[in-house]
Amino acid sequence: MEFNQQDNNHNSIISVSNNIITLSHTTLAAPCFISPNYHTETPNLTLEKLDKATLFPLTSKNDIKLLIIGTGKIGKFLNPQQQVALQQMGIGVESMNNESACRSFNLLLSDARLVGLLLL
Repeated sequence: MEFNQQDNNHNSIISVSNNIITLSHTTLAAPCFISPNYHTETPNLTLEKLDKATLFPLTSKNDIKLLIIGTGKIGKFLNPQQQVALQQMGIGVESMNNESACRSFNLLLSDARLVGLLLL
């Protein structure tokens, strides 16, 4: 899947294919975390392992107000304990399939929103 919008000043997503995410200036393998000015691969992170301890080092690189979680080809939900933990961090969360998550991330990033993307 290819995206048209590009912003060289931020980590906008250019394309997603077979768990390979192409940003405007680099390529990542999923699982990975992307925010406006930071990106990293998170090779051992799964939806089940998602908690405050694993998210804090990622979300502290930028002031994230919304975290979009891409859960693969099929959208999955976080369990209630995970949702409460993220709310306690002051971060809104949305989970959806990876393609929808990438489109939403690019849209919010272009609108200068404080958004992070976690692709699992």
